Amino acid sequence: MGDRIGFIGLGIMGKPMARNLLSAGFQVTVHSRSPGPVDELVSGGATRAGAPREVAASSDVTITMLPDTADVEQVLVRPGGVLEGVSDGSLVIDMSSIDPGSTREMSAAFASKGVAMLDAPVSGGEKGAVDAALSIMVGGDDAAFARARPVFEALGKNIVHVGQSGAGQVCKACNQLVVAATIEAVAEALLLAERSGVDAAKVREALLGGFAASKILEVHGQRMLDRAFDPGFRVRLHRKDARIVQHAATATATPIPSFTAVIAQLQKAVEAGDSDRDHSALYAELVREARDHG
Repeated sequence: MGDRIGFIGLGIMGKPMARNLLSAGFQVTVHSRSPGPVDELVSGGATRAGAPREVAASSDVTITMLPDTADVEQVLVRPGGVLEGVSDGSLVIDMSSIDPGSTREMSAAFASKGVAMLDAPVSGGEKGAVDAALSIMVGGDDAAFARARPVFEALGKNIVHVGQSGAGQVCKACNQLVVAATIEAVAEALLLAERSGVDAAKVREALLGGFAASKILEVHGQRMLDRAFDPGFRVRLHRKDARIVQHAATATATPIPSFTAVIAQLQKAVEAGDSDRDHSALYAELVREARDHG
């Protein structure tokens, strides 16, 4: 393949994404805080790098997939970061979910060195990452998007160039608003069915055939019925994304009443010790509240 790819951040999402790039025939250099995933990918054909700057120096396209805004800033623009290793004409793609304002600031920093930056957050969870079936929401200029398209096609199915720098992150904030609000609604509905003495599995089956049908009712509704909350996307990360939604809503004076209620539920779930469970564990939070209220 053409561009050499650097990949930083090999967590639940990043590791399968990097593996899919290897499978697509790209030359991939990897770096992560945890050595285990690095070792695993190196055994599969990737090259190891000791620091973000080193990844960038040996790559034409450097991708980051990290937990939060501060992590991305640390890796991209702080001392020892990607900004110090990139060369004129290379491309940086941040696929994390972070604050749109910070994205635009970092994009400007890279532009001053002749380097384009795309923000390309994803949706689809761990399964989407493993199956190379992610939805990818992209912000940045047209030429950079065209260059990155073969990379995105190795990672996802629904690839949309939303707009200029930061637009991908705004789109992801909208996604996280809808996802969390829908998880909460599904959880409330299934618990209402159960506590009304009705088979919640049958209720889910019926709802899947009508206007209430959704991917969340299908996938997370089943998780709730099974009480299976192993993380595909952790509660604490959705709580982090909720802050991004809040900031965007405040900055644009956009009312988000339903999501405000969901933010409170996410916070309760974190405080109850569910930080590292799947975000469908909002159901477990409702169960606790119902139990507490008799």
